[in-house]
Parts: sequence; structure tokens; C-alpha cells
Amino acid sequence: MAQRRYPESMDVPVYRAPSFDPLSDKPLRLNAPMVADWLVKFLRDECIRRRGVSRAVLGLSGGVDSAAVAYLCARAFGPENVTAFLMPHKASSPESISHAQLVVDHLGIGQRTIDITAMADGYTANEPAISPARLGNVCSRCRFVILFDQSAKLGALPIGTGNKSERLFGYYTWHADDSPPINPLGDLYKTQVWQLARHLGVPEVIVEKPATADLIKGQTDEGDFGISYLKADRILHFFTQGYPRAKLVALGFPEAEVDLVIRKVDGTHWKRRLPTVAMLSTTAIGEYYLRPVDY
Repeated sequence: MAQRRYPESMDVPVYRAPSFDPLSDKPLRLNAPMVADWLVKFLRDECIRRRGVSRAVLGLSGGVDSAAVAYLCARAFGPENVTAFLMPHKASSPESISHAQLVVDHLGIGQRTIDITAMADGYTANEPAISPARLGNVCSRCRFVILFDQSAKLGALPIGTGNKSERLFGYYTWHADDSPPINPLGDLYKTQVWQLARHLGVPEVIVEKPATADLIKGQTDEGDFGISYLKADRILHFFTQGYPRAKLVALGFPEAEVDLVIRKVDGTHWKRRLPTVAMLSTTAIGEYYLRPVDY
């Protein structure tokens, strides 16, 4: 085949791939109406069809994650079938309670406030040097003892509220925050939860406030991380798709931020697993013994 030649005076068009912008949030943008509809169907399918349970309970902290789940549950089951539990500790901010109550009043869902101070302090009174991290874990586990017990009392399923960013960073209490059998937000990054929450109608005062575990005045998730959710989510999006460290840095993500994110994900892998069982047979549950639905 003869090689095609262009006149010397003719400009040959040059096509280049568009440059990658590490500051763009485009990969994280949601079709929020579609996601909301799908999550409502997910909740109905997992709770009502698969388990035969049409009532839900959740812990309502006053933060955006639990607020978004409350709005989804109200749509999925009807407000009359949803009960939110406000479980403050003496260290909790009054603002958290008022924001949680704002969600309850807006949705018309059931609500009960159970103060966990006496429950947690019954243990911590004998631990005078307890650190804020340990106290946070104690409070979280107290809340889930209550939530699971109340679910049995009400004939309801506990609904989880953890997002994908927290789960990948291991920023939750093991066998507490991530223990409910159903979690509609577990595959949504924090920045995507904000998008979903705005679509659902979560009050802007809740969406806009800094995320916090609400144990120490001035403490925030992003302060604990050493990186903002927006920056972390951009890196996590590509890292979880298999991009190696060198590629992430080559794309323009700051090397120190890439290392921080990878270190947190790799260092908390154990928290995203069920207990490790020593296999002694070919019928080890969850290892060899899998039903078709488990694959």
C-alpha cells in the first residue's frame, strides 16, 4: 500500500489524549436520583423480600451518613416503620443531638433517646487513663449493643451507616459501626454521600458541617486522617481500580498523599474481613463451605 503523503505546506492534524486533572471530581460524580432509587430498592429487597422484615432501626448521630440512611429508610419502609435511636454520651456535642432531632422531625420517623453515659462510664470508671480512641470504641460498642437489642424488641433490622471512605481507611470500630447486616452506603465514598444527601433533602446544615466522631471538641475526621475527604476519595477511586502507586504519582497526585492513602488502606485490611478461621477441613464455613449466593 502506498504511503499517504501530505503537501509540505499542509498542517497535519495532531490528536492528543486530554490531560488528566488530579483535581477533578468528575470520576466521583453521581447520578443521585438513580442511586437513591436503586438504594431504596436494595433496602426493600434485602430486608423485606430476603429476610421478611419490614421495619428498620438505625443509630442517628446528627452526621450526614446516618441522616442520609434515615431518609433512604423512610422512603423504603415508610416513616412509621423506621425508628432512629439517639445515643449521646456526656462528651457528645449538643449540636449533634439537635441535628439528629432535625432529621427525625423532618421525616416523621420514630425516635428514642438513650443516653449511654452511665453504660460506658460503668466500665471506664475503672480505666482512669483511657485514651479518646479507646473511649470512642467503648461508646460505639455500647451503641450497637443497644441497637441490636432494640432491633430484637421491635422486630426490625439494624441498618448500617458507614461509607466507603471510612471503611477503606478503617476509620470505624470493629464489630460495631460495620456490624449491621445491611448497609446502603458502604460502596459510596464520603464525597458521594454528600451528593446523595443533598438530593434526598438532608438539611444543608448537616451536609456542610465537618465530619467528626464527636468525642473531643474540635476533633474532625479529616484532622485525624491528615488529608481531606475530597483529596482522599480521588486517590481511592483510582487505587481501588488497580492503579499502582507509581501510576497515581505519574497522574499528578502528590506523592505524600498517595503514600498516606495506601498506607491507611493496607494497614486496615484486617478490619474488612470476617474473623480468620484456622481451616482444619474442607467444610470450613466461609472458606471452603460456600453456598452459591456466597460466591
